[in-house]
Amino acid sequence: MWMILALLSALFAALTSILAKIGIEGVNSHLATAIRTVVVVLMAWSMVFLTDAQNGIGDISRKSWLFLILSGLATGASWLCYYRALQLGEASKVVPIDKLSVVLTLVLAFVFLHEKVNAKSVLGCVLIGAGTLLMVL
Repeated sequence: MWMILALLSALFAALTSILAKIGIEGVNSHLATAIRTVVVVLMAWSMVFLTDAQNGIGDISRKSWLFLILSGLATGASWLCYYRALQLGEASKVVPIDKLSVVLTLVLAFVFLHEKVNAKSVLGCVLIGAGTLLMVL
């Protein structure tokens, strides 16, 4: 099931890029990010109430609150940078660079989460990096 959800995530991310590139024309990138964020917030809270998950708010630890807030700040910074880059550049070049997050995530997971790195992962990261360079040059 996780693989289907991951593939759907990739599909929706691709649609996000194309729809955003079309929608951002003539719109301040920060305003566009704010509009997108409001829609995401409404959608996320709708899912919370539809699945009756709001009862778990009181059970969230301080550590989880801290890291979820930091994650939200990182997401916000990412979106602000992404929308501005998308406004200034071609989607076919901005998106591959944005997807270097895969490589950065692997490195950060190794350093901070002590996840194991194997030859296959390293090769995949090298190929993603090389593919990105090939696409944007």
